[in-house]
Amino acid sequence: MTMPTRLQQEIAGRILQLVRDDALDAGAWLNENATARRLGVSRTPVRAALDHLAEQGIVRRHLNKGIEILKLPAASDSALPPEAIDLAMVRLAHERENGLLPDEVSELEVMRRYELGRPEAQKLLARLADLDMVERKPGYGWRFLHEPRDKRLRDESYRFRMVIEPMCMLEPGFHLEPGWIAEMRARHIEALQRPWRESSSIAFYEMNADFHEGLAAATGNRYFHSAVRRQNQLRRLSNYDWGLGFERVQVNCTEHLAMLDHLEAGENEVASALMRSHLLRASKLKLGTRQVETTE
Repeated sequence: MTMPTRLQQEIAGRILQLVRDDALDAGAWLNENATARRLGVSRTPVRAALDHLAEQGIVRRHLNKGIEILKLPAASDSALPPEAIDLAMVRLAHERENGLLPDEVSELEVMRRYELGRPEAQKLLARLADLDMVERKPGYGWRFLHEPRDKRLRDESYRFRMVIEPMCMLEPGFHLEPGWIAEMRARHIEALQRPWRESSSIAFYEMNADFHEGLAAATGNRYFHSAVRRQNQLRRLSNYDWGLGFERVQVNCTEHLAMLDHLEAGENEVASALMRSHLLRASKLKLGTRQVETTE
């Protein structure tokens, strides 16, 4: 067993904390890409940290399927404090999407508003930057890259997606790896079984984004993939500020699973029709407003 670096040990601890925060048990699955996005780091150190956990018998990597959790060490085994960044990010998303945050913020403002230490505030901002939601200003401060929630822009986005995403499944070169289907199905089933918490909106959205981007990537057409990825970037904060409750999570997961079933059966036209109706229904939802405490 090779000795892990300090960075690998830190990321391994953060991965275990995410697993606990999401109430995952042995037998659940992790996705390397989604984990890297949530931690705000690249895939390389996450892969190394997961390999370290695999050497300890905590997880097992399955080719073309994902990472299976085998067991969970007791919380006391981790030297890291409980993860507060996800909850702070949900609060930030709510305030930004409801016009309570300006276009530019400072690290000190993030620390003050969300009661974070400097390291945690830096990690939060780094995650937002890695997800293309903010950028560092020359000299000092951070700038949001996208406008807050706007009904007109939301309507335009859904109209665009209803044109693009159903057609992805009808592309001549469309192909999904069986391992991707199995992994995505497992993640959706876990989402339906997992207790819903305020911070759960982040993991739920990232799974949702992976689903839509994965279908676009299966076309083999970089323009489809790029367009869907860009839409996911634009709607990320508004979905972190989830106000539709767990009932809508159940509907979303059920509709995604139905599409997977038809795609696996080779019924792409049916799956395409389901995607269009899925997006149409979502476009007509009246966005809920979560009640959260603010520092103002």
